[in-house]
Amino acid sequence: VQLVESGGDLVQTGGSLRLSCAASGFTFDDYAIGWFRQVPGKEREGVACISGRDNYAYYAASVEGRFTISSDNAKNTVYLQMNSLKPEDTAVYYCAAVLRALLLRSGQDFPVKYFRSWGQGTQVTVSS
Repeated sequence: VQLVESGGDLVQTGGSLRLSCAASGFTFDDYAIGWFRQVPGKEREGVACISGRDNYAYYAASVEGRFTISSDNAKNTVYLQMNSLKPEDTAVYYCAAVLRALLLRSGQDFPVKYFRSWGQGTQVTVSS
């Protein structure tokens, strides 16, 4: 399983970016793909997650209504459209995969310990 993020950039407050997470080496239907972000000195924070089987998606409260996660199963790629960006969205953004069965069993939205195959991350910087 391999995931590669791209699309990070420097953008002004209120701007938009679209991140991509290209996946290979596994069957999309069996997994959910999550986007996380991390700033130095803080724990990795779950942002959005989408099921590979039915495209069911959910979000962290901090990004609800501004970010949209989507999946192109034909391309094995998951996107994170980020609108109305704020300086507090500045972070390294990562995508990772989790078996749907594990995610359901965990009872949590973003159980970091169950996510695997973390990408290298892509930097998003929002200037004020």
